[in-house]
Amino acid sequence: MSDTARNRLMLAIAIVLAAIYLFPLYWMYITTVKTGSAMFATPPSFWPSDPQWAAFPYVWESRNMGRYLWNSLVIAFGAVTLITVLGTGCAYVLARYRNGWIDVGLFLILMLQVLPASLMITPIFVGFSQVGMLEYPRIAVIIAIAAKSMPFFVVLVRATFMSVPMELEEAALVDGNSRIGAFFHIVLPLARNGILVSAILIFMQAFGEFVYSKSIIQAAEYQPASVGLNSFMGPNTNEWNNIMAFATIYVTPILAVFVLLQRRIVSGLTSGALK
Repeated sequence: MSDTARNRLMLAIAIVLAAIYLFPLYWMYITTVKTGSAMFATPPSFWPSDPQWAAFPYVWESRNMGRYLWNSLVIAFGAVTLITVLGTGCAYVLARYRNGWIDVGLFLILMLQVLPASLMITPIFVGFSQVGMLEYPRIAVIIAIAAKSMPFFVVLVRATFMSVPMELEEAALVDGNSRIGAFFHIVLPLARNGILVSAILIFMQAFGEFVYSKSIIQAAEYQPASVGLNSFMGPNTNEWNNIMAFATIYVTPILAVFVLLQRRIVSGLTSGALK
């Protein structure tokens, strides 16, 4: 097989896989503007013949989506800030100081990443209840998300720090910089792209977090959009266009951010911060 034929075959496979992956998003968008009868038509229609747009303003006003989205942003930004401040230093130590204890610490960090949120929520809820953190539910959720997502951030940022040559730090130390000064003035600027990419991925994950928010936040005024979407579900629920409208408003901003920053995300994950 020639290189041209091989490239065309790989392109065709990529297009098919992308279509399969993106079809649920497409179905969500078109279901939002379908009428009740069109949603349950057999065979299903893949393009609405009579689009209805009333679901968007209805869901925004009746469900107070602005409050839900604000809570999601507060939780996501809070978690990203906490993880970035604490995880950057941890990743730097794991990248620069190698010994048996560091390897054990890295192994434990990786083990924390495999624990599902549904398994961690019970001890976290009991612990927060004992120390009174449930009185501040959004802060409690931010801390819980940080505990769950910190290993992912540390592993990615550690790889970025490892791509920064140690000779640059040694040269800074020879020139009179302290270890802290070399970190802030030499290493951190070179690693900022990898840190930014990791923070973006954590933000996307925190923006859609559900388990901790559903279990810890009981007051509706503090619940994020993921819990608000769950409020549509019930034994007799049939408002699928409203459900899809809520999901569309919820998903579209974060999807737009991902599309706009996809090149930076890919470059940060593949090449680190050093160009």
